[in-house]
Amino acid sequence: MKKVAILSAAVLCILSVAFISGTLPAGSPFATKDGTQEHLGELLFFDPILSATRTISCASCHIPAFGFADTSAVSTGIHGRKGTRNAPSCTNLAERPYFFYDGRAATLPDQIHFPIENKDEMGLPYAEAVARVSASKTYLARFKKVYGAPPNGKNLAQALAAYMTTLETSNTPFDRFMNGDSTAISVSAQRGRELFMSPRAKCFDCHFSPDFTGDEFRNIGLFDGQRLNDSGRFTISKDMNDIGKFKVPGLRNVAVTAPYMHNGMFRTLRQVLNYYNDPFKTVPHPINTDSLLLQPLNLTETEITDLENFLITLSDDRFKKH
Repeated sequence: MKKVAILSAAVLCILSVAFISGTLPAGSPFATKDGTQEHLGELLFFDPILSATRTISCASCHIPAFGFADTSAVSTGIHGRKGTRNAPSCTNLAERPYFFYDGRAATLPDQIHFPIENKDEMGLPYAEAVARVSASKTYLARFKKVYGAPPNGKNLAQALAAYMTTLETSNTPFDRFMNGDSTAISVSAQRGRELFMSPRAKCFDCHFSPDFTGDEFRNIGLFDGQRLNDSGRFTISKDMNDIGKFKVPGLRNVAVTAPYMHNGMFRTLRQVLNYYNDPFKTVPHPINTDSLLLQPLNLTETEITDLENFLITLSDDRFKKH
């Protein structure tokens, strides 16, 4: 597993703006091998060449120090425009069957063009993005070395997707505990793990598999058609049963990817857990809520603390704050 140093959001923004096409920012914390498609994708990930104003890169909203997520409820794109949904983490996506909160993309390469073309994000027609990369002598040489061809729509997406597949994480206290180190997580976190998997807390009903997601769409009560009116999966499927459903995210590195939910409405894990404990205190009249959440969980403060401590153990060591 490669080592990733921790950079602040401010430093990453400076590095992104100062980027020169075909090189990594000074002090880049990454270690993909030069000459590979993964390294080529890494270069592109940090390069604002893919935004209309050449000021926004993928790393502007998917910040390595914060689990490749953003620290704002919604991200700021070109011209100071605000997005409509929280930027999710880019880690642990290699095995996912679809992407975005509404599942509009079926593969990692397929999802690449969406943020590049979105007017509130990078705001650049994909064909123009390819043309820009092709106009760079450095990128042209690198693409020919890796793919034996100049940049095109397919290999540009392949390169970025290849880099994203390197962002798999498993060096966590939880993994060490599961591998036999009984001291890797606290007693409280161990209680939280048991509660997480129990019918009482119901967490495991949606957050299972090695990456703690069932890759399903669920409505957790954050749609009421008024204050909360993002209909989620329905915008893609047009199935009335999908109103208010969003893709269940994986929970690895969740402690460092705040804020939470598709709209970034919760700033802390504690707020998330308090919400699940009794969703109706926050959204009194939700529409199409999943049957799992129709009754309060009635967890105690100690149980909520135990769950929080367990979730913290899911963060990879590379994201430890020093």
